[in-house]
Amino acid sequence: MARKNLLEGLGDMPDEGAGAPNYPMRGAGRSLVRSLDELAKQAEKFLEGEAVVDLDPDVVDVSFVKDRLSEDDEEFRALVEAIRARGQDTPILVRPHGKIDGRYQVVFGHRRLRAARQLGRNVRAVVKAIDDRTHVIAQGQENSARANLTFIERALFASRLEELGYDREVISTALAANAASISKMITVMDRISPEVVEAIGAAPGIGRERWVELSLLAGKSANAADIAKILEDDDFLGSPSDKRFEALYTALNKSARPVKKTQAAAGKVKWQPRDKAVQAEMKNDGKAFSLSMKARNAGRFGKFLSSRLDVLYEQFLAEESNQGD
Repeated sequence: MARKNLLEGLGDMPDEGAGAPNYPMRGAGRSLVRSLDELAKQAEKFLEGEAVVDLDPDVVDVSFVKDRLSEDDEEFRALVEAIRARGQDTPILVRPHGKIDGRYQVVFGHRRLRAARQLGRNVRAVVKAIDDRTHVIAQGQENSARANLTFIERALFASRLEELGYDREVISTALAANAASISKMITVMDRISPEVVEAIGAAPGIGRERWVELSLLAGKSANAADIAKILEDDDFLGSPSDKRFEALYTALNKSARPVKKTQAAAGKVKWQPRDKAVQAEMKNDGKAFSLSMKARNAGRFGKFLSSRLDVLYEQFLAEESNQGD
Protein backbone atom coordinates (compact mmCIF):
# COMPACT_ATOMS: atom_id res chain seq x y z
CA MET A 1 0.00 0.00 0.00
CA ALA A 2 1.36 3.38 -0.95
CA ARG A 3 2.25 5.86 1.76
CA LYS A 4 -0.31 8.33 0.40
CA ASN A 5 -3.11 5.83 0.97
CA LEU A 6 -1.83 4.93 4.41
CA LEU A 7 -2.13 8.56 5.42
CA GLU A 8 -5.69 8.94 4.19
CA GLY A 9 -8.08 9.60 7.03
CA LEU A 10 -5.44 10.24 9.69
CA GLY A 11 -5.41 13.97 9.06
CA ASP A 12 -9.16 14.10 9.63
CA MET A 13 -9.11 12.83 13.21
CA PRO A 14 -11.32 15.13 15.32
CA ASP A 15 -9.79 17.76 17.57
CA GLU A 16 -10.49 17.53 21.27
CA GLY A 17 -12.05 20.55 22.90
CA ALA A 18 -14.28 22.63 20.72
CA GLY A 19 -13.27 25.80 22.51
CA ALA A 20 -9.56 25.42 21.78
CA PRO A 21 -7.70 27.79 19.45
CA ASN A 22 -8.18 26.94 15.76
CA TYR A 23 -4.63 26.00 14.78
CA PRO A 24 -3.82 23.19 12.32
CA MET A 25 -2.91 19.65 13.45
CA ARG A 26 -3.47 19.34 17.18
CA GLY A 27 -1.73 16.67 19.20
CA ALA A 28 1.58 14.83 19.18
CA GLY A 29 -0.08 11.72 17.77
CA ARG A 30 -1.25 13.58 14.68
CA SER A 31 2.20 15.07 14.08
CA LEU A 32 3.63 11.57 13.77
CA VAL A 33 1.97 11.10 10.38
CA ARG A 34 3.06 14.36 8.78
CA SER A 35 5.74 14.48 6.11
CA LEU A 36 7.70 17.69 5.60
CA ASP A 37 5.53 18.51 2.57
CA GLU A 38 2.40 18.13 4.67
CA LEU A 39 3.88 20.34 7.37
CA ALA A 40 4.61 22.98 4.77
CA LYS A 41 0.95 22.90 3.75
CA GLN A 42 -0.08 23.24 7.39
CA ALA A 43 2.13 26.30 7.81
CA GLU A 44 0.82 27.80 4.57
CA LYS A 45 -2.75 27.56 5.88
CA PHE A 46 -1.97 30.39 8.26
CA LEU A 47 -1.42 32.61 5.20
CA GLU A 48 -4.31 31.42 3.04
CA GLY A 49 -7.11 33.87 2.35
CA GLU A 50 -5.43 36.67 4.26
CA ALA A 51 -4.50 40.12 2.96
CA VAL A 52 -0.79 40.79 2.48
CA VAL A 53 0.36 44.19 3.71
CA ASP A 54 3.64 46.10 3.61
CA LEU A 55 5.07 46.83 7.05
CA ASP A 56 7.99 48.94 8.19
CA PRO A 57 10.46 46.41 9.73
CA ASP A 58 11.03 48.84 12.59
CA VAL A 59 7.50 48.22 13.94
CA VAL A 60 7.94 44.43 13.98
CA ASP A 61 9.50 42.66 16.98
CA VAL A 62 10.97 39.16 17.10
CA SER A 63 9.07 36.17 18.51
CA PHE A 64 8.98 35.73 22.28
CA VAL A 65 10.77 32.39 21.84
CA LYS A 66 14.01 32.26 19.84
CA ASP A 67 14.52 29.36 17.43
CA ARG A 68 17.85 30.12 15.74
CA LEU A 69 21.46 30.38 16.79
CA SER A 70 22.92 31.42 13.43
CA GLU A 71 22.40 35.01 12.37
CA ASP A 72 24.66 36.19 9.54
CA ASP A 73 25.49 32.87 7.86
CA GLU A 74 25.95 32.04 4.19
CA GLU A 75 22.33 30.93 3.79
CA PHE A 76 21.07 34.26 5.14
CA ARG A 77 23.37 36.23 2.83
CA ALA A 78 22.00 34.23 -0.12
CA LEU A 79 18.47 35.09 1.00
CA VAL A 80 19.32 38.81 1.10
CA GLU A 81 20.67 38.69 -2.45
CA ALA A 82 17.62 36.76 -3.69
CA ILE A 83 15.24 39.32 -2.20
CA ARG A 84 17.38 42.14 -3.58
CA ALA A 85 17.16 40.63 -7.07
CA ARG A 86 13.51 39.55 -7.31
CA GLY A 87 11.75 40.81 -4.20
CA GLN A 88 10.16 38.90 -1.33
CA ASP A 89 8.26 35.94 -2.75
CA THR A 90 6.55 34.71 0.42
CA PRO A 91 5.06 36.91 3.13
CA ILE A 92 5.95 36.48 6.76
CA LEU A 93 3.33 35.90 9.47
CA VAL A 94 3.00 38.44 12.26
CA ARG A 95 0.45 39.10 14.98
CA PRO A 96 -0.52 42.31 16.78
CA HIS A 97 1.88 42.88 19.65
CA GLY A 98 -0.80 42.72 22.31
CA LYS A 99 0.88 45.15 24.70
CA ILE A 100 2.02 47.97 22.42
CA ASP A 101 -0.41 49.56 19.95
CA GLY A 102 0.88 49.84 16.40
CA ARG A 103 3.54 47.16 16.83
CA TYR A 104 3.67 43.54 15.68
CA GLN A 105 5.45 40.32 16.61
CA VAL A 106 6.88 37.79 14.17
CA VAL A 107 5.35 34.32 14.23
CA PHE A 108 7.53 33.02 11.41
CA GLY A 109 9.75 34.68 8.82
CA HIS A 110 12.46 36.16 11.03
CA ARG A 111 15.15 35.99 8.36
CA ARG A 112 12.94 37.58 5.73
CA LEU A 113 12.28 40.39 8.22
CA ARG A 114 16.00 40.84 8.85
CA ALA A 115 16.70 40.79 5.12
CA ALA A 116 14.10 43.51 4.50
CA ARG A 117 15.58 45.60 7.31
CA GLN A 118 19.09 45.16 5.90
CA LEU A 119 17.91 46.15 2.41
CA GLY A 120 16.03 49.18 3.75
CA ARG A 121 12.65 48.12 2.36
CA ASN A 122 9.25 47.18 3.75
CA VAL A 123 8.49 43.55 4.59
CA ARG A 124 5.47 41.81 3.05
CA ALA A 125 3.41 40.29 5.86
CA VAL A 126 0.14 38.67 6.81
CA VAL A 127 -1.26 40.01 10.08
CA LYS A 128 -3.26 37.48 12.09
CA ALA A 129 -4.48 37.65 15.67
CA ILE A 130 -3.44 34.38 17.33
CA ASP A 131 -2.67 33.34 20.90
CA ASP A 132 0.70 32.29 22.32
CA ARG A 133 0.07 28.56 21.99
CA THR A 134 -0.93 28.82 18.35
CA HIS A 135 2.05 31.13 17.80
CA VAL A 136 4.68 28.60 18.96
CA ILE A 137 3.03 25.74 17.05
CA ALA A 138 2.93 27.76 13.81
CA GLN A 139 6.51 28.94 14.34
CA GLY A 140 7.79 25.42 14.98
CA GLN A 141 5.84 23.83 12.13
CA GLU A 142 7.05 26.36 9.59
CA ASN A 143 10.67 25.77 10.60
CA SER A 144 10.19 21.99 10.61
CA ALA A 145 8.69 22.21 7.13
CA ARG A 146 11.70 24.11 5.84
CA ALA A 147 13.96 21.55 7.59
CA ASN A 148 16.73 24.11 8.07
CA LEU A 149 17.11 24.13 11.83
CA THR A 150 19.97 22.05 13.19
CA PHE A 151 19.49 19.49 15.94
CA ILE A 152 20.72 21.80 18.68
CA GLU A 153 18.51 24.67 17.48
CA ARG A 154 15.52 22.35 17.65
CA ALA A 155 16.62 21.18 21.09
CA LEU A 156 17.03 24.75 22.32
CA PHE A 157 13.60 25.66 20.97
CA ALA A 158 12.05 22.63 22.72
CA SER A 159 13.77 23.52 26.00
CA ARG A 160 12.62 27.13 25.84
CA LEU A 161 9.04 26.06 25.19
CA GLU A 162 9.14 23.78 28.22
CA GLU A 163 10.55 26.58 30.36
CA LEU A 164 7.63 28.74 29.23
CA GLY A 165 5.23 26.11 30.56
CA TYR A 166 4.15 24.32 27.36
CA ASP A 167 3.52 20.60 27.69
CA ARG A 168 5.22 17.88 25.64
CA GLU A 169 2.16 17.54 23.38
CA VAL A 170 2.48 21.14 22.21
CA ILE A 171 6.27 20.82 21.84
CA SER A 172 5.94 17.60 19.83
CA THR A 173 3.37 19.21 17.54
CA ALA A 174 5.46 22.35 17.07
CA LEU A 175 8.59 20.40 16.14
CA ALA A 176 6.86 17.53 14.32
CA ALA A 177 8.78 15.07 16.49
CA ASN A 178 7.71 12.12 18.60
CA ALA A 179 7.87 12.03 22.39
CA ALA A 180 11.16 10.10 22.46
CA SER A 181 12.88 12.66 20.22
CA ILE A 182 11.61 15.57 22.31
CA SER A 183 12.78 13.83 25.48
CA LYS A 184 16.26 13.42 24.04
CA MET A 185 16.40 17.08 22.96
CA ILE A 186 15.43 18.33 26.40
CA THR A 187 17.80 15.89 28.12
CA VAL A 188 20.68 17.30 26.06
CA MET A 189 19.70 20.83 27.07
CA ASP A 190 19.43 19.80 30.73
CA ARG A 191 23.08 18.72 30.66
CA ILE A 192 24.53 21.55 28.55
CA SER A 193 23.90 25.11 29.67
CA PRO A 194 22.33 27.51 27.15
CA GLU A 195 25.47 29.65 27.46
CA VAL A 196 27.63 26.79 26.17
CA VAL A 197 25.19 26.09 23.34
CA GLU A 198 25.16 29.78 22.38
CA ALA A 199 28.97 29.82 22.41
CA ILE A 200 29.17 26.80 20.08
CA GLY A 201 26.41 27.96 17.76
CA ALA A 202 24.17 26.06 15.36
CA ALA A 203 26.84 23.48 14.36
CA PRO A 204 25.12 22.47 11.10
CA GLY A 205 27.42 19.49 10.57
CA ILE A 206 26.84 17.96 14.01
CA GLY A 207 24.02 15.47 14.45
CA ARG A 208 22.01 14.34 17.43
CA GLU A 209 24.22 11.56 18.76
CA ARG A 210 27.34 13.75 18.82
CA TRP A 211 25.42 16.33 20.86
CA VAL A 212 24.28 13.57 23.23
CA GLU A 213 27.93 12.55 23.70
CA LEU A 214 29.00 16.13 24.36
CA SER A 215 26.16 16.61 26.82
CA LEU A 216 27.37 13.63 28.85
CA LEU A 217 30.81 15.24 29.08
CA ALA A 218 29.55 18.77 29.71
CA GLY A 219 27.18 17.52 32.39
CA LYS A 220 30.05 16.42 34.63
CA SER A 221 30.75 19.00 37.33
CA ALA A 222 34.47 18.14 37.14
CA ASN A 223 34.57 19.58 33.60
CA ALA A 224 33.07 22.97 34.48
CA ALA A 225 36.43 24.77 34.85
CA ASP A 226 37.75 23.30 31.58
CA ILE A 227 34.61 24.40 29.74
CA ALA A 228 34.89 27.96 31.03
CA LYS A 229 38.54 28.13 29.96
CA ILE A 230 37.85 26.79 26.45
CA LEU A 231 34.98 29.21 25.86
CA GLU A 232 37.31 32.16 26.51
CA ASP A 233 40.05 30.93 24.16
CA ASP A 234 40.65 33.19 21.15
CA ASP A 235 41.12 30.26 18.76
CA PHE A 236 37.80 28.80 19.90
CA LEU A 237 35.98 32.10 19.47
CA GLY A 238 37.41 32.64 16.00
CA SER A 239 36.49 29.21 14.64
CA PRO A 240 33.38 28.18 12.66
CA SER A 241 30.58 26.63 14.69
CA ASP A 242 31.34 22.98 13.80
CA LYS A 243 35.00 23.53 14.74
CA ARG A 244 33.96 25.04 18.08
CA PHE A 245 31.94 21.92 18.82
CA GLU A 246 34.88 19.66 17.92
CA ALA A 247 37.31 21.72 20.00
CA LEU A 248 35.16 21.49 23.11
CA TYR A 249 34.37 17.81 22.58
CA THR A 250 38.03 16.90 22.05
CA ALA A 251 39.18 18.87 25.09
CA LEU A 252 36.63 17.21 27.37
CA ASN A 253 36.93 13.70 25.93
CA LYS A 254 40.45 13.06 27.15
CA SER A 255 40.20 9.33 26.47
CA ALA A 256 39.55 10.05 22.76
CA ARG A 257 36.95 7.30 22.74
CA PRO A 258 33.24 7.56 21.95
CA VAL A 259 31.25 8.49 25.01
CA LYS A 260 28.69 5.92 26.03
CA LYS A 261 25.67 6.35 28.21
CA THR A 262 25.38 4.25 31.30
CA GLN A 263 22.53 1.84 30.74
CA ALA A 264 19.77 2.71 33.12
CA ALA A 265 17.74 -0.01 34.77
CA ALA A 266 14.52 -0.75 32.97
CA GLY A 267 11.69 1.31 34.39
CA LYS A 268 7.99 1.49 33.92
CA VAL A 269 6.27 4.57 32.55
CA LYS A 270 2.53 5.03 32.87
CA TRP A 271 0.23 7.13 30.71
CA GLN A 272 -3.44 7.99 30.94
CA PRO A 273 -5.55 10.42 28.87
CA ARG A 274 -7.80 13.03 30.40
CA ASP A 275 -10.92 10.86 30.11
CA LYS A 276 -9.13 7.95 31.89
CA ALA A 277 -10.68 5.52 29.41
CA VAL A 278 -7.26 3.97 28.72
CA GLN A 279 -4.43 3.12 31.13
CA ALA A 280 -1.12 2.33 29.46
CA GLU A 281 2.09 1.00 30.97
CA MET A 282 5.35 1.02 29.00
CA LYS A 283 8.63 -0.68 29.80
CA ASN A 284 11.89 -0.02 27.92
CA ASP A 285 15.28 -1.56 28.74
CA GLY A 286 16.97 -0.37 25.55
CA LYS A 287 16.69 -3.73 23.81
CA ALA A 288 13.04 -4.50 24.33
CA PHE A 289 9.95 -2.33 24.62
CA SER A 290 6.58 -3.48 25.87
CA LEU A 291 3.23 -1.72 26.01
CA SER A 292 0.20 -2.96 27.88
CA MET A 293 -3.17 -1.27 28.21
CA LYS A 294 -6.33 -1.73 30.19
CA ALA A 295 -9.61 0.09 30.98
CA ARG A 296 -12.68 0.78 28.87
CA ASN A 297 -11.10 1.89 25.56
CA ALA A 298 -7.96 -0.27 25.77
CA GLY A 299 -9.06 -2.85 23.21
CA ARG A 300 -10.31 -0.37 20.63
CA PHE A 301 -7.34 1.97 21.08
CA GLY A 302 -4.92 -0.96 20.80
CA LYS A 303 -6.58 -2.00 17.54
CA PHE A 304 -6.38 1.61 16.31
CA LEU A 305 -2.60 1.73 17.02
CA SER A 306 -1.84 -1.68 15.55
CA SER A 307 -3.64 -0.82 12.30
CA ARG A 308 -1.32 2.18 11.87
CA LEU A 309 2.05 0.62 12.74
CA ASP A 310 3.28 0.78 9.13
CA VAL A 311 2.62 4.53 9.00
CA LEU A 312 4.14 5.23 12.39
CA TYR A 313 7.27 3.20 11.63
CA GLU A 314 7.78 5.01 8.31
CA GLN A 315 7.51 8.32 10.14
CA PHE A 316 9.94 7.10 12.81
CA LEU A 317 12.53 6.26 10.14
CA ALA A 318 12.01 9.62 8.43
CA GLU A 319 12.49 11.55 11.69
CA GLU A 320 15.60 9.55 12.59
CA SER A 321 17.07 10.44 9.19
CA ASN A 322 16.10 14.12 9.44
CA GLN A 323 17.72 14.54 12.85
CA GLY A 324 21.23 13.62 11.88
CA ASP A 325 21.48 9.88 12.39
